[in-house]
Amino acid sequence: MDFTQFDRLRTLSPSDASPQEAVATGLDGNTYTLSLTAFAPGIFRLRVNPRAKPDYGLIVTSADGGLDARTERGPSHLRVSAGRGTLTLSSDETHSLSLSLNWRGKPLLTSITDEHFRGMAKPAEATRIAAFGLTDRAAVAAFSLASDTPVYGLGEKGAALNKRGQLVASRVEDALGVNTDLSYKNTPFSWAITPHGCWGILAHTTVDVMHGVGYAQWSNRSHVIVTHEPELDLFLLAADTPAGVIAGYHHLTGQPENVPLWSLGAWISRAYYRDEADIMATASEVRERRFPADVITFDGRAWQDTPTRFHFNFDPSRYPEPARVIRQLKALDYKICCWEYPLVSVNHPEYRTYQQQGYFLKRTDGSELVFEWDTGKKTTPFGPTLTPLPPSGLVDFTHPAAYAWWRDSHRALWAVGVDTIKSDFGEQVPADALAHNGDTGARVHNVNSHLYNRCVYEASRDAFGDDACVWGRAGWIGSQRHPLQWGGDPQSDWEGLAASLRAGMNHGHSGSPFHATDVGGFYGATQPEPALYLRWVQAAVFASHFRIHGIGAREPWAFGAEVERIAREFFETRYKLLPYLRGACDLAVKTGLPVMRSMALMHPDDRVARAFETQFYCGPHLLVMPVLNRDGDVEGYLPEHSGGWYELWSGMHVDGGEVVSLNYDLERIPVFVKSGIALPIGPVVQSTRPLEGSTPVVAVAEFGSAKAHSVCARGDALKRDGQHWRSYGQRVRQVRRFVD
Repeated sequence: MDFTQFDRLRTLSPSDASPQEAVATGLDGNTYTLSLTAFAPGIFRLRVNPRAKPDYGLIVTSADGGLDARTERGPSHLRVSAGRGTLTLSSDETHSLSLSLNWRGKPLLTSITDEHFRGMAKPAEATRIAAFGLTDRAAVAAFSLASDTPVYGLGEKGAALNKRGQLVASRVEDALGVNTDLSYKNTPFSWAITPHGCWGILAHTTVDVMHGVGYAQWSNRSHVIVTHEPELDLFLLAADTPAGVIAGYHHLTGQPENVPLWSLGAWISRAYYRDEADIMATASEVRERRFPADVITFDGRAWQDTPTRFHFNFDPSRYPEPARVIRQLKALDYKICCWEYPLVSVNHPEYRTYQQQGYFLKRTDGSELVFEWDTGKKTTPFGPTLTPLPPSGLVDFTHPAAYAWWRDSHRALWAVGVDTIKSDFGEQVPADALAHNGDTGARVHNVNSHLYNRCVYEASRDAFGDDACVWGRAGWIGSQRHPLQWGGDPQSDWEGLAASLRAGMNHGHSGSPFHATDVGGFYGATQPEPALYLRWVQAAVFASHFRIHGIGAREPWAFGAEVERIAREFFETRYKLLPYLRGACDLAVKTGLPVMRSMALMHPDDRVARAFETQFYCGPHLLVMPVLNRDGDVEGYLPEHSGGWYELWSGMHVDGGEVVSLNYDLERIPVFVKSGIALPIGPVVQSTRPLEGSTPVVAVAEFGSAKAHSVCARGDALKRDGQHWRSYGQRVRQVRRFVD
């Protein structure tokens, strides 16, 4: 990146247009419009060189007209205050334009302070990178980072949670794994912990964004944001805690939608069940072997004719009577999930009709755009197992008629009994595409996944109301409005498991509270080893959602009798935890904190806690330390907590405030419960269907001196009534106490 090409914004002067606007002049003599707006207490919008462009509804709120905001404008500064936050832009005669975000009267975030040695001769170019700069194709903003400031967020990435030292791309990609910076779900939203509070930055855009977060090749003491368009539209947020910053993000981009109870059960899947006999055999065997499960998935090739897909109907050569097959699966108490992607093969019998109606993206010259998979490559990533994909048209979700067509076509699936959709792909829009709304592929590429998942989620909501959800792969700003997402295609090895856990927590840091992984890993040179598969099951049981999936067998009995026995116990544990998980989901929607919470979210002021990036909280009270090696060794950290901690399985008491070295055999993984918690336990059922949407509590486990402090069904706390515990009027039949 050549930062010398950016025109540095140097001086600031008042604008006649509005008290909230100013004129910035660059070193090259160009002038740019600049504006500051307070959206809410501690939430500010900064725009530099704004241009007219399509609005995709990523921001769902507007500046609060009743907000007690104060604007101050001088000859060379512009200041806006709201609540305890103040954002100031200023310049002087010798230095470039700079920014300061204050919270509670103290500086929280400032412009870059990294001065290049050559800047001594040119004070106006003193900083290594412009605090604010533009070219005809890009824009940059650079902020100072203290040495001990950790930075989080930026989407579902498999790398370290603390982004210091990383160059992070916000670009939706068909990542084919979790081993690089490429990812399906990208959110150009970062936040940091400082001694005076927390700041957040959201780049409100649909183009690619690069984030140099203390990236040494740029500046190891700066957070540098580069947008691939000649304007900046930044939201700056200030709060006391990370939770406050994420709440601010949701204020801007939309509150998370909740998920139905049945979605919290086990999802059974494979890439892929080849025909009716294959899926029915698996569905029946799950029940015969007494594994609780709620959903079974027809993956892409399981129900579609690949050369002509995508259809909103089953392949008639394999499923002449799809309604009958689905009835048989529903008789086994399964919800039905069907895979889809937003492409239509040129071999589809209606392709030409759809193309003539304008339902597909075009080339920039208006001609037909046919997406070719792996053009110019001698090999295909899909391989003989998944088969090559046909040349296809890309659905144009900016076209109102195309959007309605795709949304309403799902009615045919609901009519035969399909309950939810696995909304796969959405990452394929090329830069030279032209959308119906006049936008280019470069601007549509990232937001396409948002529009696609919104369309499918609307179809589900129209049919099922509050019982709706999707199982989405790709995402952009606002993914939390279309739950839920899974982390696609991890490698089937120990590092694939570790990266998947980090990806889930990074996704939670980026505002999306629900996440799942492909349990067992999606791909690998061989099938996952039994110990790895079991450790993946054990960790994933404590995520918000739980699905087994991958190329080849992922059913527990495929890994031997011992794995089958232990895995069954953890499937049952998942269902016993449903009252707790239901409450944790409700709490996630209310507070914005994810179900799977990192140590940084839960203990932002504890530097030791923040260093343990693969352990996580399940909801507010359970601390999970996944086993990431075949030897069963775990080094974890139990933060200080009044009364200490109790091991979930045995009730063993640990004081906390210490690093612990543990070794667990295959039977268990380390899970600890805060002292003073009453954990509600649900019944072991084979699916949630008998529960009819409620979460009955049949037992309570007290850990230490219980204070009836528990998350349970619908987020209500359990109430003590004499010697009994009640939930929804039902007397709890058992109280198990672990008291030190």
